[in-house]
Formats: sequence, C-alpha cells, structure tokens
Amino acid sequence: MTRVSLAHTQKTEEEIAARVKAIESILIEKGLMSEDGVNKFADLYENEIGPHLGAKVVAKAWTDPAFKQRLLADATKACQELDVGGLQGEHMIALECTDSVHHVIVCTLCSCYPWPVLGMPPNWYKSMPYRSRIVREPRKVLSEDFHFELPPSTEIRVWDSNSEIRYWVLPLRPANTEGMTEEQLAALVTRDSLIGTGPATAV
Repeated sequence: MTRVSLAHTQKTEEEIAARVKAIESILIEKGLMSEDGVNKFADLYENEIGPHLGAKVVAKAWTDPAFKQRLLADATKACQELDVGGLQGEHMIALECTDSVHHVIVCTLCSCYPWPVLGMPPNWYKSMPYRSRIVREPRKVLSEDFHFELPPSTEIRVWDSNSEIRYWVLPLRPANTEGMTEEQLAALVTRDSLIGTGPATAV
C-alpha cells in the first residue's frame, strides 16, 4: 500500500490565502454573504475565538496551581472563568503533558475540535493521513511531519475527540521561564502545542 505523506497534504500559506480569497469573492458575488459579514466573521475568529485564547488558559495554568487543578478536573468550567467557551467547547478535557507522558489529539471520524480554545482546525488535522497515521504510529508522525522529537522514554498517548468530548493539550512549561508574566508565557504557546504536535516555544 502506498503511504500518502502528511506533508503532501499541507498547503503553503499563500495557496490557502488565495483559495480563501476566491471562495470569499464567489460568496459575495452570489449574494450569499456580504463583505461586512466576511469581515465580521474574520474578526470573530481573530479576536474572540482562536488559539490565543487557549494560550491564555495555559499561561494561567502554568502560573496558578489552583486554577490548573480546576482545569484538569473540568476544563469547560475552568475556561469559563476566563470567559473562554461556547460552541464546540461544551465538554472539553485538558490533558497535561509531563516529562514522562506526552498527549496528542485527533478526531479519527471527522474533525471534532475544541473551537473556543483552538479556533478553526487546520487542514492537516482534518486530513485522512493525519487521522489514520497518528493513532498507529504517533512517534513517527510527530518526527517526520512535525519535526517534533520526543525521547524514547516518553510515553505518547493519542486521544480521539468526538461530538461528545473534545480534548486539548496542556503543554509542558518551557524551562527558564520563571518570573515571566502570563502575557509573556501565553506568547510561547502555539496552536500545535495545544494539539500536541509540537512543544511550547523555548526561550
């Protein structure tokens, strides 16, 4: 059987931008959406929904042990303390990475994803190569497709989100970040680290 590489399914930012612009133009031309509507939708996902909100939650958990305990007990309820929540985030579970265990999320059936914390799912998350391979050979996928190397001693656990439960990852806090503010720490949290396909940015 020929394996389709995940890298081949990923598109450059320029290709995606051109595609989005073409779809936007068609929707406006056919009267299915106004330019103001498009702008409002983009603003919503840029400022009110997206991985920057997940980053804020992670930074809070890194600096506030009591909040982290509440987050791990009930992620949906804890996120609401920071005004993070809504559609596709009704039943969320945060998975804490440690030195010995690393978590990765996937939706093997479609593209279930915690939108309030992570925004819209990237194309590769919805692709069949990722959905099928990450559950069979997670270490190889992380290494080959995301250039994310984990020590052989680190256990990798893959969690399958669905319409009832949506998982996301609380990544390890980078070393040498003592004394940093929550805002500074949030800037180190990437979308991939919230999915588990990458680490938080090192300093």
